[in-house]
Amino acid sequence: MEKKLVPCLVVSILIFYSVTHVRSDATDHRYKVGEDVPLYVNKVGPFHNPSGPSYAEVSGILEMKLFDLDREICKQEEAVNRRLEQCLEIQEVFLSLVVSCELEKFSETYRYFDLPFCSLGPTKDKKEALGEVLNGDRLVTAPYKIDFLNDKDSEIACRKKLTKEQVAQFREVVSKDYYFQMYYDDLPIWGFLGKVDKEGKNDPSEYKYYLFKHLHFTIFYNKDRVIEITAQSDLSNVVDLTEDKEVDVEFMYSVKWKETEIPFEKRMEKYSQSSSLPHHLEIHWFSIINSCVTVLLLTGFLATILMRVLKNDFVKYAHDEESAEDQEETGWKYIHGDVFRYPKYKSLLAAAFGSGTQLFTLTIFIFMLALVGVFYPYNRGALFTALVVIYALTAGIAGYTAASFFCQLEGTNWVRNLLLTGALFCGPLFLTFCFLNTVAIAYSATAALPFGTIVVIFLIWALVTTPLLVLGGIAGKNSKAEFQAPVRTTKYPREIPQLPWYRKTLPQMAMAGFLPFSAIYIELYYIFASVWGHRIYTIYSILFIVFIILLIVTAFITVALTYFQLAAEDHEWWWRSFLCGGSTGLFIYGYCLYYYYARSDMSGFMQTSFFFGYMACVCYGFFLMLGTIGFRASLFFVRHIYRSIKCE
Repeated sequence: MEKKLVPCLVVSILIFYSVTHVRSDATDHRYKVGEDVPLYVNKVGPFHNPSGPSYAEVSGILEMKLFDLDREICKQEEAVNRRLEQCLEIQEVFLSLVVSCELEKFSETYRYFDLPFCSLGPTKDKKEALGEVLNGDRLVTAPYKIDFLNDKDSEIACRKKLTKEQVAQFREVVSKDYYFQMYYDDLPIWGFLGKVDKEGKNDPSEYKYYLFKHLHFTIFYNKDRVIEITAQSDLSNVVDLTEDKEVDVEFMYSVKWKETEIPFEKRMEKYSQSSSLPHHLEIHWFSIINSCVTVLLLTGFLATILMRVLKNDFVKYAHDEESAEDQEETGWKYIHGDVFRYPKYKSLLAAAFGSGTQLFTLTIFIFMLALVGVFYPYNRGALFTALVVIYALTAGIAGYTAASFFCQLEGTNWVRNLLLTGALFCGPLFLTFCFLNTVAIAYSATAALPFGTIVVIFLIWALVTTPLLVLGGIAGKNSKAEFQAPVRTTKYPREIPQLPWYRKTLPQMAMAGFLPFSAIYIELYYIFASVWGHRIYTIYSILFIVFIILLIVTAFITVALTYFQLAAEDHEWWWRSFLCGGSTGLFIYGYCLYYYYARSDMSGFMQTSFFFGYMACVCYGFFLMLGTIGFRASLFFVRHIYRSIKCE
């Protein structure tokens, strides 16, 4: 069954790869002079709420430089042109830093027109794919019209009279450093909505609040294609929002086209440069070296100890068999009649085993797609689409693994086991989603999924995931594989001797989880800063190496602890090996607490609930996946050592 499933999955992945490389617009991105190029506004949100205070600090410093430059050069009438050039130069530096940040993660964002912006007419929503909607994208037509190769100077986009309430609303978002995001020919654009003038004012009530009303678009093209775009706000063309009074606003824009030699195929490269900077690579490689040293020391230590101890055990047990048949057995050989006794709650163990195998398969396929370049920066929604599609297609693996293993353990009610397998991970994820989606709806955030998207996900679960889970379960039940136990199990279990506290389950889990976590914790910061902050993560090869190291360390430490447990004549190793292997997920969730309070600027009930809610699901998935790895390694090890001795 597994051999038949793998080719089907590979074909499905190839289909997904081809689909994700077809852009959402029905165009080849080639335009004629004067042709309308699609510009969409996406969302707005507070810059500081996701993590990454260094970016906020940099933005503040650069904005102060802009303001200082504005005041200094404006005093010189003959330097008007110089003022504009230097302003734009510094702004481009600032915006290049902002562009290097990915502002469309799990941050607190809202629809663009939730703020009282004006428009040229009725707005039209852009049809989004499933992954784009899950990503929080809500694109609508923009009030700016930018035709290919047509320069514009101070064009009026629209006019609007802001009421007192709308002025107060804009002032509130400006005080929180709200940014906007747009897409022009599928290229992302960012900018801030306004500025707060705090110079020489210690009392916040004396601050001045300004709304930017003029955008300068600088667009680079190569022949008939758009290569790059930046948007700079005119710092001198603002609207005073300090007082609650009606204000007439003319939203304006300028467009400047410039030619470049950058080919179309490389236009997305600049968005990944921030994660490939030399100092970032040095830290990544330091993480790799740290992890490799940990693996070498650990595996070398365990291999040396286990090899010597096991060799001595084999020699000792062989000598005991030759010298006296009635000599009392000790150590792990003493419990040979109980070590393969089926565990308690075997249905739950089989379900966890099946779910963990599915999540491991999902992770491997995600890495395959990442390494071949599917998840390049701003391939909007590709990752979420991959997660949904591949998880649905791998449901058969979970059903087959769980049902087959459950039947090997002489389980009878395989249907209930199959239901438990299907609900073990999806159940907590569904409950978490229901709560967080309700919170997002209450906040009118873009994270709230539309009803149609929820229906699509439900249909995928009902028409793809569930049937594949059932088919896999039927195939697993009919495989008629027998549990391979090299020794016979006695009728009655032996009593487990009294063990010291450090041999209990919780201390063993702490020991087992700490070592794998220590091998990956440096890389965790970059992953968190990418998922919850303003960074882009593109070095998937390094991440894959770290993942392999994580698997190796988890397997070795679980095997070592299983041996020590058996040597102490404790034969209940089944659940212990699973819990010890998965305990790294608990350490990762503990890191979430540290990251939230010490490394991020996130605040508010919505952002906090999203962070801890979804990270709980992710860490739970890691628990199931790594628990499966630990259990598989321990099962292989236990079978091997008991197959190497003669037991009556």
